[in-house]
Amino acid sequence: MVGKSNGHQENEEEYKMEPHMGLEFNTAEEAQEFYSMYAIQVGFKTRIGQLYRSRVDGSVISRRFVCAKEGFQTSLRTGCPAFIRVQKVDSGKWVVANIKKEHNHEIEASGEICPQIQRKSFPTPTSSTGGASRTGIRSHEDDSPSDVVADIKRLKKEEMAAVNGPSGELCTGLEFNSANDAYKFYYAYATSMGFRIRIGQLFRSKHDGSITSRRFVCSKEGRQHPSRVGCGAYMRIQRHEAGGWVVDRLQKEHNHALGIPLDPNRTMDVAPKWCTEDGSSVLENLDLVETDGGLSLVKRDRESRIDNDWYSVLLEYFQSQQAEETGFFYAVEMQAGKGMNLFWADARSRFSCAQFGDAIVFDTTYRRDSHSVPFASFVGINHHRQPVLLGCALIADESEESFTWIFQAWVRAMSGCRPVSIIADQDRAIRHSIVQVFPGTHHRFSAWQIVAKEQENLGALLSMDAEFKYEYEACIFQSQTASEFDFAWNMLMDKYNLSDNAWLKEMYQMRKSWVPLHIKGTFFAGIPVDGSLKSYFSTFLTAQSPFNEFIVRYEKALEKRYEEERKEDYNSFNVQAVLHTKDPIEEQCRRLYTITMFKVFQKELLDCYNYVGTKINVEGSMSRYLVQNCGNGDERNTVAFNASNLNISCSCKMFEFEGVLCRHTLKIFQIMNIRELPSRYILHRWTTNAKYGIMRDSDSLGGSHNFKALMLWSLREEACNYIEAGTASLERYKLAFEIMQEGRRNLCWQN
Repeated sequence: MVGKSNGHQENEEEYKMEPHMGLEFNTAEEAQEFYSMYAIQVGFKTRIGQLYRSRVDGSVISRRFVCAKEGFQTSLRTGCPAFIRVQKVDSGKWVVANIKKEHNHEIEASGEICPQIQRKSFPTPTSSTGGASRTGIRSHEDDSPSDVVADIKRLKKEEMAAVNGPSGELCTGLEFNSANDAYKFYYAYATSMGFRIRIGQLFRSKHDGSITSRRFVCSKEGRQHPSRVGCGAYMRIQRHEAGGWVVDRLQKEHNHALGIPLDPNRTMDVAPKWCTEDGSSVLENLDLVETDGGLSLVKRDRESRIDNDWYSVLLEYFQSQQAEETGFFYAVEMQAGKGMNLFWADARSRFSCAQFGDAIVFDTTYRRDSHSVPFASFVGINHHRQPVLLGCALIADESEESFTWIFQAWVRAMSGCRPVSIIADQDRAIRHSIVQVFPGTHHRFSAWQIVAKEQENLGALLSMDAEFKYEYEACIFQSQTASEFDFAWNMLMDKYNLSDNAWLKEMYQMRKSWVPLHIKGTFFAGIPVDGSLKSYFSTFLTAQSPFNEFIVRYEKALEKRYEEERKEDYNSFNVQAVLHTKDPIEEQCRRLYTITMFKVFQKELLDCYNYVGTKINVEGSMSRYLVQNCGNGDERNTVAFNASNLNISCSCKMFEFEGVLCRHTLKIFQIMNIRELPSRYILHRWTTNAKYGIMRDSDSLGGSHNFKALMLWSLREEACNYIEAGTASLERYKLAFEIMQEGRRNLCWQN
């Protein structure tokens, strides 16, 4: 923008206007510039917020510009609510549709608009009486991030005159013969403007694996290193069917000061190796660097997002814990002499894994709640259906190398234990690491991430079309067989013209990791398919938790969870649940299960009285029954029963998924007059003795080393409880000491 001295009084006056509802602009960029100028005069900074796209043609129909202190992603942000939102109307104009002027922080002194900053002029905004209705969905597929600090720097055509590449200004629609030409052009442009670039993501065709899209970004994109500030400047190119490439998405603004412009004619003499179409380089790990006067693309070292202060604080904590308990385990990944990932697990977590490590959740809540600390945890489900901690980690970066190292550290700490199932995010790096470290483990996607992706890709359709929502949910949650699901899915794709939806194509290929039909046959300790386990640390560790309180809050969370478990242990040993039938099976399960699990079983037992079973097939000792609800004929399940060995299975797969027999199988046991459940159908992990009976089957523990470790952890856990009870008073101490001496003498006599 030009200053007062240049005689642009009219332009100066337009920025003295207060933003208000109905204010009209020719373009969204003009609205952004207007809000930026208004912010400078008032005394705050802005960022680009959310955008919304039309579900009809994918065009941007709404943009939101916010105060730079919006959100809580960094310590400098205060969650400021100030913003304006502009909506595109039928005339093609952009109108202020929503506005909030109040800030929740102190405003800086209003500033003069810098006369050195150049901007293109735009018409004085006018008030509009036209309304705007929201008809689109938020698009995260667009590469314009919400963390871009608004900069009003604009390009002039003459600045691009010397750029090596197609003539004209950098803009969408610019065409190139090859991806290499596009890279050279953007590099030359970046050089002339005073910033460096890196190679961002690439996308491949689902059909033949060929590269269809490439993205080049400012070197300060992302936040993996202190030198990076989340800059949103980038250029993306899309491949034509004819073989050429076109700029289809572009962001010119940077959120940082640019360097000194260099000679734009200084370009690379040779095409970089990454441009070969059959290459499989990880582009996210490449940097452009100068070498002997030339330019090369080299793989950069991984950079940790963990502040250096964390290493000294946590290592000191780890060492103090290890001095107190020999079972404490920790590991630190080192790369080029620098600390990277950290993992730790106390003796209690390692002991718990032996009992409840069959189904685990890799909780990375920090990724969706904007935590300043990349803190992740491994969580299992104990015999009271409570979350139990199985290890913790700080994640240096979200690369496949990081997740692989963390999973391998977990396996070492848990004496080679590998879970039957794991619930974790669906990101490519996590998926690949799980396959590598936990081969054969069923990976189920986090429910929160699926919901978030549905809102990104189908949000408007789900909210505006009730029929689609019903059919979509019925397809996912009500399909009983693979063929039923495939048929319903294909009908949806055809009926709503979704066959070309890239996200739906990808999700169908990965259906075994999120569709209930494919999940329910694997043991997940009953964690519902439509929801994930509540965070173990819940409100104790949040995005706002200060650095110096991390360990205190962490230990408070541990103590709270331990107290909850002790309370349930006491109830299971001292409180008897009420029986509701005279069925001997109910008494058998009350005697064995914890109170929580007995209530789960009891509900199934009581519900089975509302069902009828009809024999539909007999082959030798194997019989098949159709089990139906007396009041709901639509609910049907098939139960297979083998009279020779009492093996039983149901099409609902509740036992396989949760480890408790369902009402359908219990109905058949009633019909066959089975008075006691076979022991294999009462999982030891759900019983009151789950923590104390892990040694009953030493053959399943893998080896003598693992067996000895389990014995150590088991005895240490029991000894801790014993000491706590024995030190309550002097009398109890004397009794505890006498019992301990007698026990030791008995052990010595057995030798």
